[in-house]
Amino acid sequence: MKTEVEPAEAGLDAGRLARIDRHFARYVDDGRLPGWLVAVTRRGKVAYLSSYGQRDIEAGLPVEADTHWRIFSMSKPVTSVAAMMLYEEGAFDLTDPISRWLPEFARPRVYVKGSSLSPVTEPATEPIRVWHLLTHTAGLTYGFHHAHPVDAMYRAAGFEWGAPAGLDLAACTEKWAELPLVFQPGSEWNYSVATDVLGRFVEVVSGQSLDEFFEQRIFTPLGMDDTSFGTAEENLAALYVRDPATGKAVRNDPFGRVGVGRPDYFSGGGGLVSTAGDYHRFTQFLLHGGELDGTRLLSPRTVALMASNHLPGDVDLEAYGRPLFAEMPFDGYGFGLGFSVLRDPVKAKTLASQGEFAWGGAASTAFWIDPAEELTAMFFTQLVPSSTYPIRQHLRTLVYQSLIS
Repeated sequence: MKTEVEPAEAGLDAGRLARIDRHFARYVDDGRLPGWLVAVTRRGKVAYLSSYGQRDIEAGLPVEADTHWRIFSMSKPVTSVAAMMLYEEGAFDLTDPISRWLPEFARPRVYVKGSSLSPVTEPATEPIRVWHLLTHTAGLTYGFHHAHPVDAMYRAAGFEWGAPAGLDLAACTEKWAELPLVFQPGSEWNYSVATDVLGRFVEVVSGQSLDEFFEQRIFTPLGMDDTSFGTAEENLAALYVRDPATGKAVRNDPFGRVGVGRPDYFSGGGGLVSTAGDYHRFTQFLLHGGELDGTRLLSPRTVALMASNHLPGDVDLEAYGRPLFAEMPFDGYGFGLGFSVLRDPVKAKTLASQGEFAWGGAASTAFWIDPAEELTAMFFTQLVPSSTYPIRQHLRTLVYQSLIS
């Protein structure tokens, strides 16, 4: 990946873009981040590419353009694209119950009251549908939320930041189906393992394992040669967490094993490793309406549907979602089929454009696509969790204040 156009030619002010470097260099200099890479494109050309700090502090290895990063939940848009490719082939309708392909979800039950050890449940009043998985409205959850008795049940079953050793995606999906839903399908929004279940749905519908589908149907056609479920350790940036005592980034090798080698299960919700160059190609494919360099995977109408707010009544996440962690703010943002969607910049208190769609990953990676300005931005680092610092909010301001035409 390299700079392809001068900022001024892309309607960006180079002096103002330099504020990005100064701002985030402080994060490295005071020890909050190990290192980072930022890329901004306009009208399909890379206008700003900058990196600073180390991909591995202890080994003294700098961040480079081809550094491999755990992108965690930035895997979710890839899985959503895979599902929508099958949708375009007529394999299913978005309103179809997933139990037609995943019979373990034939009779879901919903938590009503009680503890995680003695929950009281009731039958779901409607089936989990495909669009529920795509929009995180299925009633599934994450163990790491620590906000509901069902979250505790996920943790007790071995699902907090990963899955029990030895379980493949099919086995994980069967385990999740045994646990109660947090709410009736379609009634609320809750960040969850829904995209992992969607990945299993892709496997059953396509007849391929998720890694094979991604490789053959998405990565190879788009030229994403360095994106996969896991990579060799020497290719991968080290993973860090914030030390609560010092505020500095501290290496966490046990958690850093995520992304090293071939995993037991292919997490469509958070299992991919990628590079800035590869994910740049993915964002450009979406910005260009499902096509890149003559290869079309989705129609423009499908991408537009995915980047539309699907929350009932066109409300935002603040009105429809549970006030828990997600990779984006809730005020002013809706949710589409795999992405957050900015519906009200004023309510969101952001310089970004209405219609921007985006997501991020647990290690503080992030991307967004602004169709109105033909602009994309990406940020890569390796600090868990992504809620540690307001990196994404600051990056948006710094990018958009540099946009002058």
